[in-house]
Amino acid sequence: MSRSAAAVHRVIKAYDVRGLVGEEIDEQFVAEVGGAFARLMRAEGARQVVIGHDMRTSSPALAAAFADGVLRQGLDVVRIGLASTDQLYFASGLLDCPGAMFTASHNPAAYNGIKLCRAGAKPVGRDTGLARISEEVIAGVPAFDGPAGTLTDRDVLADYGEFLRSLVNLTDLRPLKVAVDAGNGMAGHTAPAVLGPIPSVTLAPLYFELDGSFPNHEANPLEPANLVDLQAYVLETGADIGLAFDGDADRCFVVDEKGAPVSPSAITALVATRQLRREIGATIIHNLITSRAVPEVVIESGGTPVRSRVGHSYIKALMAETGAIFGGEHSAHYYFRDFWGADSGMLAALHVLAALGEQDRPLSELMADYQRYAASGEVNFTVTDAEACVEAVLAEFGDRAQDIDHLDGVTVDLGDGAWFNLRMSNTEPLLRLNVEARTAEEVDDIVARVSRTVTAQTPQHSEAPS
Repeated sequence: MSRSAAAVHRVIKAYDVRGLVGEEIDEQFVAEVGGAFARLMRAEGARQVVIGHDMRTSSPALAAAFADGVLRQGLDVVRIGLASTDQLYFASGLLDCPGAMFTASHNPAAYNGIKLCRAGAKPVGRDTGLARISEEVIAGVPAFDGPAGTLTDRDVLADYGEFLRSLVNLTDLRPLKVAVDAGNGMAGHTAPAVLGPIPSVTLAPLYFELDGSFPNHEANPLEPANLVDLQAYVLETGADIGLAFDGDADRCFVVDEKGAPVSPSAITALVATRQLRREIGATIIHNLITSRAVPEVVIESGGTPVRSRVGHSYIKALMAETGAIFGGEHSAHYYFRDFWGADSGMLAALHVLAALGEQDRPLSELMADYQRYAASGEVNFTVTDAEACVEAVLAEFGDRAQDIDHLDGVTVDLGDGAWFNLRMSNTEPLLRLNVEARTAEEVDDIVARVSRTVTAQTPQHSEAPS
């Protein structure tokens, strides 16, 4: 069966597959994607594919259809069942085989998708396989004339938890009460297995029931509204720290003992210092949206900072190219060389717990060492002509811009610690703005100037900073 190019390209994006279930993604479609993925992996020498899925209602059937597409191409399938995305990456590394995770991450319940990887959790993005998969789905996946593969099941949850704990020194920590908001997502499945066995940790669970309809709030902690319940819960329970995970539990957001959110950039800087104590001079990757405090801290700690485009496939490729020990993004994705270069919010959480528990200061005081600038968070604009908007913004700041680079969108250095980045989203029809400066007042001024300029170009809707 062949499909229209427009329909396929709408769903197979820069570094994953994602769309509305029933309208853009169905069982037949994912079976074809599974077949195309299997053909690509078979040509590279793979013999089996490991498949996991999240708690969305549509996930089991879609994962089964994908598995059927793989089996028909002669590759074996190992199913690990319910899993977080980083648990799937663990299985890919453990079994040394390609993997597919069925999830739409933080998107609403009506969506689903697939995150694909090669053996050892190596990324599959547009330039490393997704474009070829798109072409085969559009043209029709050729049949395989050999025998079908075999299907087996394997539970890796306990192994995953044990492996993560082995990567962080969790001995001799002071007692910690840890509030965890799973958002009815996969952290409700993985947090007890990873954090539960730590003697110094007492879990205070919130919304651990797996429910792909997300009855309490969206599983997207990047939006401040979705952190409100955890912030209140931390204060209510007297927790030392709060952890919030997105739907597939690969991203971790942190709230301090006062209920205040901690910037993912500050978490990146904290974990970077811990990793650099293990390996002086190592490379640390940070995407271009993270705070300038990150490269500053890395240099001060004896490391080498390297900037990256936004997106997990880009950072993973750069991790492999440079041999970096760690990488972090503003969106709370954290990447570890010890974890096959893949991202694990749960592993980042273990590092934060270790850093907090091995000293006596509260988290708010500990993290103050890593928060040096004011930031806007991400401000999103829906626009009709992104290029015209960007050009107008560049003209607006032309008299002040000291440097402009185009690594990912445009990043404009305004001097004295102030800068902004404006870029098109890879996953949504949005123009995204991030601003940082030495004071909140200066940040607000820059955001207001950009907003006025974009508004003058196109009638649009501006979302609250996140």
